[in-house]
Amino acid sequence: MITVEQALHIVREHAVQGKTAEKPLSEALGHFLAEDIHAPVNVPAFNQSAMDGYGFRYNELGQRLTVVDEIPAGDTRIVPVEQGQAVRIFTGAKVPDACDTVVMQELCELVDGKLLVRDAGLKQGGNIRKEGHQIKQGDLALQQGTLVTPAVIGFLASLGLDLIPVILHPRVTLITTGNELVKPGNSLIKGQVYESNSYMLQAALKQYGITADVITLPDEQEATIREINRALAVSDLLILTGGISVGDYDYVKPALEKCGVNELFYKVLQKPGKPLFFGRKDDKLILALPGNPAAALTCFYIYMTRIIEHYLGNSSPGLQQIQATISESYKKKSGRAEFLKAMVSNNQVRLLEGQGSDVLLSFAKANALVYLPLDVEMLQPGDVVDVYLLPL
Repeated sequence: MITVEQALHIVREHAVQGKTAEKPLSEALGHFLAEDIHAPVNVPAFNQSAMDGYGFRYNELGQRLTVVDEIPAGDTRIVPVEQGQAVRIFTGAKVPDACDTVVMQELCELVDGKLLVRDAGLKQGGNIRKEGHQIKQGDLALQQGTLVTPAVIGFLASLGLDLIPVILHPRVTLITTGNELVKPGNSLIKGQVYESNSYMLQAALKQYGITADVITLPDEQEATIREINRALAVSDLLILTGGISVGDYDYVKPALEKCGVNELFYKVLQKPGKPLFFGRKDDKLILALPGNPAAALTCFYIYMTRIIEHYLGNSSPGLQQIQATISESYKKKSGRAEFLKAMVSNNQVRLLEGQGSDVLLSFAKANALVYLPLDVEMLQPGDVVDVYLLPL
């Protein structure tokens, strides 16, 4: 068995990045930029009025000025403004070259067509957004690996870009195994359990904009081999849950071997999720998770999020990590790391009841996982611990 740190190192070493394609802005949300983006234009592209008011020469402050024109937003005319003159101007409109200052309409007086500025605090250049003040043509706008959010889309649209290079989402197959599994909505017989892993992991994948091909299998070796081979032929990432331990009905590991998957690690010194398998076949990555739901979700968050985010081009893959002060004592065995479901607030973290590998109730209430390295045995209130923040 290997440590959590060794397992994460192997994941980093073997992570792959997806293919690049240009996508319209309307389809780019949730992707990561595949290249640096440089500004093709100045933003703004002209000296722009920051508000409704009047444009004039600052050195004529205190004089009565003749208002000679009106400039709404979108007016592309070249408007001449002579000495002793001003223009009515509106937010977003192009400021005439002769005007170096705009005064708010509320801070001036217009009498008989003559304008008198009453803004004692006005400075030269006031209320004008200078050409290129947000970004200049040729400057680095956004770095490769930036997540495309609504704000990013708006910013790129303001640069005039309609197509952007992004990393395509992976094709993912999710295989769940177990004779005992019954789909929700059906009646249970004693000895059966409702299948929750595929629903849970599909939801976790959808947080990345990924829709998985989902297959549920009985504990049967030939069917497992057949579906793994099919998945490897059409998918970039393969996730399995259940059947990865060493019981008589655990067929996933031998099936992976028969399908030509190269084992990169199997079993990690951690709780929950010791029977975890990571492998590779060509450029396809395979993660086989334990069948217990809380263990499966823990392993997904700690390992699969890194695999997915690296594939997507995220420059900092994996869950966000912080340090927080624990509120109670906790004793664990040395020699194995632990991930504990917890609630964190204001840098204080509280462990939740129900830390079993099968318990999803506490996971449903958690917003974090506390990580305790294998050599830690005892925590006291006030100790500082490492915390993974869950995506909510």
